[in-house]
Amino acid sequence: MIRRAIKYLINYRKLTVVALAAFLFSCSPVKFVPEDRYLLNKVEVEVDNSTINKEEAKLQIRQKENYKILGFAKFYLWMYNLSSKKKANSWLKKIGEPPEVFDESLVGASEARLKQYLGNKGFFRANVNTDVMVNENRRKANVRYKVETGEQYKIRKVNYHISDSTLKVLFFNDSAKAFIRPGTPFDFSLLEQQRSKIVNLFKNEGYYYFSKDEVSYLADSSLYEKEVVLDLYIGSSPEQSSEKKFEPYSLNHFYISVLPGSVPVSAESSRFWQFSDTIRWENHTLFSNPEIRYRPRLFDSMLQMKNGSLYRLDDARHTFDAFNRLRQFRFIDIQFSEPEMPVDTNLLDCHIRLAPLSKQAVSFDVEGTNTSGNLGMAGNVNFQHRNMFRGAEVLQLNLKGAIERQQRTNKNVTEYFNTRELGSEMSLTIPKILGTRKLVDAFWNLLPKTIFTVGYNYQRRPEYTRTISSLKFGYDWMTSEYRKHTWNLLDFNMVTLYQFDPSFIEMIKDLYIKSSFTDHLIFAMNYSFVHNTHKLGTFQNYFYLRFNVESAGNLLYLLSETLDRKQTQVVDSSGPGTSEFYTLFKTRFAQYIKSDLEFRYGYIIDKYNAIVGRAFFGAGLPYGNFDVLPFEKKYFTGGANGIRAWQVRALGPGTYKAPENEYPNQSSDIKLEANLEYRFKLMSFLEGALFFDAGNIWAINEKDNRPGAQFKLNEFYKQLALGTGTGFRFDFNYFIFRLDLGMKLRDPSQEADNGWIIGHRKYTGDDFNISFAIGYPF
Repeated sequence: MIRRAIKYLINYRKLTVVALAAFLFSCSPVKFVPEDRYLLNKVEVEVDNSTINKEEAKLQIRQKENYKILGFAKFYLWMYNLSSKKKANSWLKKIGEPPEVFDESLVGASEARLKQYLGNKGFFRANVNTDVMVNENRRKANVRYKVETGEQYKIRKVNYHISDSTLKVLFFNDSAKAFIRPGTPFDFSLLEQQRSKIVNLFKNEGYYYFSKDEVSYLADSSLYEKEVVLDLYIGSSPEQSSEKKFEPYSLNHFYISVLPGSVPVSAESSRFWQFSDTIRWENHTLFSNPEIRYRPRLFDSMLQMKNGSLYRLDDARHTFDAFNRLRQFRFIDIQFSEPEMPVDTNLLDCHIRLAPLSKQAVSFDVEGTNTSGNLGMAGNVNFQHRNMFRGAEVLQLNLKGAIERQQRTNKNVTEYFNTRELGSEMSLTIPKILGTRKLVDAFWNLLPKTIFTVGYNYQRRPEYTRTISSLKFGYDWMTSEYRKHTWNLLDFNMVTLYQFDPSFIEMIKDLYIKSSFTDHLIFAMNYSFVHNTHKLGTFQNYFYLRFNVESAGNLLYLLSETLDRKQTQVVDSSGPGTSEFYTLFKTRFAQYIKSDLEFRYGYIIDKYNAIVGRAFFGAGLPYGNFDVLPFEKKYFTGGANGIRAWQVRALGPGTYKAPENEYPNQSSDIKLEANLEYRFKLMSFLEGALFFDAGNIWAINEKDNRPGAQFKLNEFYKQLALGTGTGFRFDFNYFIFRLDLGMKLRDPSQEADNGWIIGHRKYTGDDFNISFAIGYPF
């Protein structure tokens, strides 16, 4: 049905385009602009200096044209103009944007702000000339600001005035003094950055009361041509007659209050709560209630501060991050105060107030699934206990069931069947490193966690039945707000296959992948690093970097060789003869090394428009005890999160084209993929997207007998698949439902025209693919 609809749209695409264009341009853009006024059509900023960020300069303009999508379409203005003049609060007016009526008085204000901005950058002799171009007939105005920056002032000399001798020693022993130096541009933003750096320096040396008010500048540009003499005052400004006294503070006592759920989440109200349990140890006091119990030693591991040490701002921030990473508390407040007794001791007490989340939670999820057009349903039951052994351990239990109605053609007979899946998984997260003392000490301030996971999964397909038993043990930790590391010392999976369909066995008997459909065991170790600067709810550029590396079977192979264990002989999958391999629990274990790298970058144009790019490269090399990568470790592409013009597992490897009705075996050892997506907000919960995808997969193993599947350095770039398309995203707050329509541009499996489709032949329904998914593709 979908493909017939696509074919219908292709046949009548010209009529559709004409009708859509007529509809889009039927409303006048100046419908709601008063008769004697003009619509602000376009605002431009031209700067003659490449060191000035043009987008940053444009932010100084007081009046801008209506928002655009696709770089030219004023969609929100168009929506507003579709509304009736008689209805003041119609829904079209609410989701649209009223016309930006040109205001000449704001031109002068914009010029003044541009000059101020440039002056803050050290361009004191900048000029701004403005051209206003009015089209009387169309009642539109274009404004162009031409900026001539002139020469930037530089710092010639820096004079330091530091009132306290101890502060002076600390300052000159730190790199903060070199942040602003002779030759540096006289830029207010750089001066403010140094100011913050100085404050952080002293707050990390115990000076609790040191603030930005204690750092000031005095600049003199009258002595030299286009050069500034800068005086930096620390501890006292030039207007102050007496010097302030600064003293470092040390940490004294830690008071930790665990509030019950009924207490309002405010620091002020929590001070007066009466606690029934009070536990004291060393220089700590824990206030809590019988229904909320944590072992005191938990807080020793969370506190990044110690009694008797100097107050450090960074330690306070790390302590907040440590408590926040526990995912135990809905409210965290850390304050410092001088103790009432004794007085004048240069000591600080630390008060930490915590409001826990509910100890136990149960959730139920039901969702529809779509895998390459195969519809199904899945359900999950999730149980969570947030304080299993009174040490903030988190126990999670997940039960999953799924069923999918699929379709296949066997000997020209269409068959419908169900795929069933049942599974359970249990994980225990402990907020510390379990290991040797040296290991514990090495990870003490990295917010570590130890994670145990055990699972069992049953999958019934028409071709075979498969069970997967899994066991995982590892650590994860943070080295900064954005950097996360995961190290699994043990990642064990045992895959058992049985109840094979004889026709399926006959279908794959001559295929290289048949070795993947045997019982196997994976005994692996892997490491993952993620650097992610993306913060939800913000409109800032971000990037995401993920690196994975995994090794499997090497330790087992080494032990088998050392112990001279007996090998099992089988007929070689690649041809005549036999091959030998080792087993564990009477099951052949895989041996391989695999690594992949993914990079994303999000460029936020404004609150309505964004461009996001992604690049991925991965490779897996099987060797030794198993001559192929396990099926679940192979790479594939296509589908909702890959190259969207192809169905999942329907592309590659290389130029290989799977015969009709053959079992889908389009997975392999190498993957190269790149995606570019332009996202724009349409209305309320609806977003649109235009995308371009490129990539493919290839075989690295010479035994792979699929024609055109091998990766060759001088040919792989000629085998890249290209696709484009458009889509919609429905943002329902708790989740995003995505619908994408992909169109093939270049199909490497097509022999004619070097694989190119566009411009070489007519499109058919097979050249399009519709994907449904939850969440963004990347």
